[in-house]
Amino acid sequence: MTILLFGKTGQVGWELQRSLALLGPVVALDSNSTEYCGDFTRLQELAETVRAIKPAIIVNAAAHTAVDKAESEPDLVHVINAAAPGVLATQAQALGAWLVHYSTDYVFNGGGTQPWKETDATGPLSVYGRTKLAGEHAIQESGCRHLIFRTSWVYAARGGNFAKTMLRLGRERTELTVIDDQLGAPTGADLLADVTAHALRQVQIQPELAGLYHLVAQGETSWHGYAQFVLETARARGIELAVSAENIKPVPTSAFPTPARRPSNSRLSTEKLRTAFGLHLPHWQQGVARMLDEILDTH
Repeated sequence: MTILLFGKTGQVGWELQRSLALLGPVVALDSNSTEYCGDFTRLQELAETVRAIKPAIIVNAAAHTAVDKAESEPDLVHVINAAAPGVLATQAQALGAWLVHYSTDYVFNGGGTQPWKETDATGPLSVYGRTKLAGEHAIQESGCRHLIFRTSWVYAARGGNFAKTMLRLGRERTELTVIDDQLGAPTGADLLADVTAHALRQVQIQPELAGLYHLVAQGETSWHGYAQFVLETARARGIELAVSAENIKPVPTSAFPTPARRPSNSRLSTEKLRTAFGLHLPHWQQGVARMLDEILDTH
């Protein structure tokens, strides 16, 4: 059962190489791959790659995720986030293959205080959100067997992330200001990868479980709460910080104007996923603490 993975060098793609290896041989590509095409701006070659490899499963962990930059290059973002997934879906349908795709809380308008359900009306605020929603629609309309996982606030020990930024600033500065009016659940790339592998095993037996799911860690916090947890954990591990706990100041989103609007409410309900696949999802603090163990051990 050959698995074709796109976006192998990203945070989620890197973890997927580990989790998917248990299911079968993985052909992992990124935009720099040479033997096959993993470049999402080359749609014809992308289709030819799928036809050449004939995978049983296609997993798409590639996307244009530079949310602010996306506002100034909407055509490029649409090709990568909407047109390319549509090509993969068309090829998956022709092969009878499964397609796994990752989407985002940015498909919603961020209003209210309740966790978003899969059936709630969408209303993206940004180019990124609109193109990710268009990608979802392209997959759904293709008729291919698919799993779409919407997630939020993704991090990994590998590469840059919010926690690493806070640790650096916490060492350098005596005062930090962090947004406290956006709420969500920090979600580890390793959790996304492990749940993906579990779900793929399950849909081989129960193909009726195909569809759209929300996948995030349990609980919720603000970016301010997230920063506090990171710095408290570092301090408890003996890391010297310049900033004290009381000098991590909460500020509204308006204090940091950006080209793209962020949703205030990024909470996602995972009830459908947990029920369908019999899962217990860990609290966000567990995953962040484990990631901090990894990065603090290397510093």
